[in-house]
Amino acid sequence: MKKRSLAVLLVAVLLAAGGWAWWQGRGHGDAGVLVLYGNVDIRQISLAFDGSGRVTQLRADEGDRVKAGAVLAVLDTRALELRAEQAQAQVQAQEQALLRLRNGSRPEEIAQARDRFIAAQADAVRAAQDLARLQGIAASTQGRGVSKQDLDRARTGLQAARAQAAAQQEALRLAELGPRKEDVAAARAQRDAAQAQLALLQYEIGQGVLRAPADAVVRSRLLEPGDMATPQRPVFALALTRPKWVRVYVSEADLGRIKPGMPASVFTDSHPDQPIAGKVGYIASVAEFTPKAVQTQELRTSLVYEVRVRVADKSDVLRLGQPATVRLDVGK
Repeated sequence: MKKRSLAVLLVAVLLAAGGWAWWQGRGHGDAGVLVLYGNVDIRQISLAFDGSGRVTQLRADEGDRVKAGAVLAVLDTRALELRAEQAQAQVQAQEQALLRLRNGSRPEEIAQARDRFIAAQADAVRAAQDLARLQGIAASTQGRGVSKQDLDRARTGLQAARAQAAAQQEALRLAELGPRKEDVAAARAQRDAAQAQLALLQYEIGQGVLRAPADAVVRSRLLEPGDMATPQRPVFALALTRPKWVRVYVSEADLGRIKPGMPASVFTDSHPDQPIAGKVGYIASVAEFTPKAVQTQELRTSLVYEVRVRVADKSDVLRLGQPATVRLDVGK
């Protein structure tokens, strides 16, 4: 009886020890290794045109790998190109107008203004002589040789001739001075406005080409040639492949065992014997409920902390969204 009781007790102790070992190894492996479960993170770009227009070309399909800067789609920009040509002509016209003001009056224009002034002076001298002659006749004949109307007409002609001479003299002075600073500044501003309009149209034409912002994989092709594109309608959904990291979750009890920069090994079900090296890159400071994708029956209501493990997947083994197991050596 004693031997049977001892045997039963021994079996119970072994079962209890095995159960405790299984419980401890279920989430952590051995005491120096922390095992965490998660998925390769997916980061997505919804790529849309900055402007509106009809799609003429799509150069990528779902599943294609694209490089940063690669052209993925093209819009019809013919109307914008015609407006840009018109703006270019306006810029050239404004450039010539500004150049004319900067150069001032030509020597020929100044000479012409001087000739007009000399001619106006001669007219004024002749008008003065005509008036003096008529006044002399009127004085020698006691007013009978010249009518009053002729004298008034001669005086008026002299005044007009002198005014014309003064006007031509001022015109000559302005021709020699050249344009006003304000006129040059206004012409320059008009030139700059035309250039800005041209630059805007050229920018809008450039936005008619949709380029990949980074190395990525095309997840979805959402429009086809002939569709109308707008900034609110994405054309492609791109998944970023660099850098890659595995998003895992750690309980509060194990939170103090990990730290940023700690080396890690990442395993997948398809390559269980080929670990991929990684490092802990981010540890959340706020707890959250365990996501459904990685929670166990016992941890459905547990609070955990998000951890991102950056991986150096040079062979491109990991796929976005793929389940992965992360092992951390916390015994050191």
